[in-house]
Amino acid sequence: MGYQREMASLREKLSEANYRYYVLDDPTMADREYDLLLRRLEELEREHPEEITPDSPTQRVGGEALESFRQVEHAVPLESLQDVFSQEEVAEFAQRMEEALEETAYSVEPKVDGLSVALEYREGVFFQGATRGDGRVGEDVTENLRTIRSIPMVLPEKLPRLIVRGEVFMPKNVFHKLNRQREEGGEPLFANPRNAAAGSLRQLDPKVCARRLLDIRVFNLQLAEGRAFDSHSASLDYLEAQGFQVIPRKVLEGAAAVNAEIARLGESRAELPFDMDGAVVKVDALSQRAQVGSTAKCPRWAVAFKYPPERKSSRVLDIVVQVGRTGVLTPKVAVEPVRLAGTTVTSATLHNQDFIDEKDIRIGDTVVLQKAGEIIPEVVEVLRDRRPEGTEPYRLPDRCPVCGAPVVRDEDGAALRCTGAECPAQLHRNLTHFASRDAMDIDGVGPAVMSQLIDRGLVKSPADLYFLTAEELEALERMGKKSAQNAVAAIAASRDRGLERLLYALGIRQVGQKAGQVLAAHFGTFDALEAATEEELTAIDDVGAVTAAYIRAWLESPQSKHLMSRLREAGVSMEAVRQPAGERFKGMTFVLTGALERFTREEAAERIQALGGKSSGSVSKKTTYVVAGENAGSKLRKANELGIPVLTEEEFAAMLEGEG
Repeated sequence: MGYQREMASLREKLSEANYRYYVLDDPTMADREYDLLLRRLEELEREHPEEITPDSPTQRVGGEALESFRQVEHAVPLESLQDVFSQEEVAEFAQRMEEALEETAYSVEPKVDGLSVALEYREGVFFQGATRGDGRVGEDVTENLRTIRSIPMVLPEKLPRLIVRGEVFMPKNVFHKLNRQREEGGEPLFANPRNAAAGSLRQLDPKVCARRLLDIRVFNLQLAEGRAFDSHSASLDYLEAQGFQVIPRKVLEGAAAVNAEIARLGESRAELPFDMDGAVVKVDALSQRAQVGSTAKCPRWAVAFKYPPERKSSRVLDIVVQVGRTGVLTPKVAVEPVRLAGTTVTSATLHNQDFIDEKDIRIGDTVVLQKAGEIIPEVVEVLRDRRPEGTEPYRLPDRCPVCGAPVVRDEDGAALRCTGAECPAQLHRNLTHFASRDAMDIDGVGPAVMSQLIDRGLVKSPADLYFLTAEELEALERMGKKSAQNAVAAIAASRDRGLERLLYALGIRQVGQKAGQVLAAHFGTFDALEAATEEELTAIDDVGAVTAAYIRAWLESPQSKHLMSRLREAGVSMEAVRQPAGERFKGMTFVLTGALERFTREEAAERIQALGGKSSGSVSKKTTYVVAGENAGSKLRKANELGIPVLTEEEFAAMLEGEG
């Protein structure tokens, strides 16, 4: 069977490439070559699914989402460490060890600020991974751990059972990129890499975890059946040889050398790829560890030194307001440059007006700064005794500093948001949303193309898309003649998507796909919607007072009026193309699970909504029917437990046609 040999060869080549890239930081294979080999392996696995192995590189992308994590009892407890906060306490620890053990060597290691996990291997193959939890019982996060490329799936030595302990973290560069994306998307920022790593590893959908690009450093051997070691450092050398990313360490003797290494680590922590919240000092000899033992809470043979957060004062030069892609106004304080935790700081986020008011931050103040999680500069306090005379409390503007449109405060938070439909700061997001599949569905004009159109000044609002020529598009990077013609054709076709899609595409707050369908079905035309009062809007099912107020405010905005005028000029349809087929499903809630053959999930949900019903993602006592396709899982089980009626796809199709 030649395909089996080819699949084994591909797995070996790809695993070696992963190891060289993610563990040794020494790539030996070009990205294109890797992608082609991976694609070939995916093709073979589709043809021969019985040959898929748990260690296959294709299994790192993430499987199906889980309903919850199951609990795992650790074979070897994952103990916590006693904290110390000064060099004197480190010296006292060393003195205790040397009195009990005479000659003693210590392993000194950086303490990664992440999420502790145990990785278990059986016969050299990754079997299971779990979070620390309370040290004795954790959560099974095996599928998420498979997405971490620096965790080997297969080990060279096939021990019956091997368990290692490591710290999962989000690399600093990944953390910064993720927060930039979240800021642009209007999502709350992660406070530090540890929160980001913990939140990512506990995602029920492994595909989300895979996109977060987590990493790991292994720092302890918990169990190795068939192997024995004299020292901790020797066990880490062994794990390194097995392909693990192992924590850097130095083996030293005496408190003076240990404290010197702690100081060196503290000075160099800005250079490390991970956030570090301390240094760990461990007795290296395993026999000596057994001799001193552990307390009920932690081992006696190790301590964790905690670095004090570095703080510096600086003067506030200005408060600058930035407008993100979702229109959220974010104030930042500009300060006189100051060196803090290894980098020069010139600004810090102020979050929102409530944060400014709470600390009473004013231009001209002297403030104390520190880095949250050693990463993000933040204002800790204002030194009031150094406040100059004549300072005024700071208020965020009531109009957008970019486009001048009114600013509104979120009803569910402290964020202020620009209401401008044509605000330049929000242009990229607005354009990308307008052209997205569920909105106007303009194929071939994605985010990268939108960026070029904006940079070249070709579009200043979604309406400008309809006035683009093939020649203008062809001049863009990576856009050939045929692609440009296809894009122009797709833009032209989108003119007739109908009012329901247009309303969703406009990005009116709280008007999603369902609200767009409801409004289009009720009013039929944009003119009728534009003439509706708040009272008339709130009389519609699924349109509350807050949503009605947002709709009226959007309709009355000068920028919105200009945008709609330009869309009319471009020939975009302002009429509903779909009328409700009836209300046979009114009051019913359907949950779709498993693989459907006759519909996509989106198509099935649209059919349900067209008949007045609702589609939900979870089963509850309020669910009317569960539609179960092939390989239905936990949702089907829950439906049976609750006694919810279950429909086959054929029965569901019959109901859609009015036959069931």
